Amino acid sequence: MDGLCAELQRRVPSEVHEDGAELVRRLPALPPGLRAMAATYDLDVSLALDDLGWHFATWHHQPLAEETQRGLDALHAHEAAQLFSAAYALVLPHWHTIGRLLIHDVADFIVWYAGSELEKALEPLNRQMWKLRDSRGYWGLMSYWLPYARAYPYNLVYISQ
Repeated sequence: MDGLCAELQRRVPSEVHEDGAELVRRLPALPPGLRAMAATYDLDVSLALDDLGWHFATWHHQPLAEETQRGLDALHAHEAAQLFSAAYALVLPHWHTIGRLLIHDVADFIVWYAGSELEKALEPLNRQMWKLRDSRGYWGLMSYWLPYARAYPYNLVYISQ
């Protein structure tokens, strides 16, 4: 796992993860497996710190959400992919509201989200996602990476002809 993390850090430095648009711009240059891993990394971090609603506020970039969905599917994280998809569907009707709130001040989002219909609707999905993440042990959702790497090592590198 340390090798995978080091390779991802080399190809997608931490500062790139601070900007969803920049991360999405860089993902297509990665081999398919590393692309999936890089796209799902921030979701694992979000679940360790917050909930799915906060994930979509912190990473308020629809192409990144779509990359995260594809990444979960690619890594065979099927239950996580289903939960993420359901959460994304609940968040989409609020997408512009969240974006508008974030433009002014994150505090505006905090006030709006706390006790909101969205937070209540996401609660069962949050509980399921946290339970899944916890069941995966220390590495959480990142624990899908190693079995994937073992099964599809050719998806972690580009081999020049």
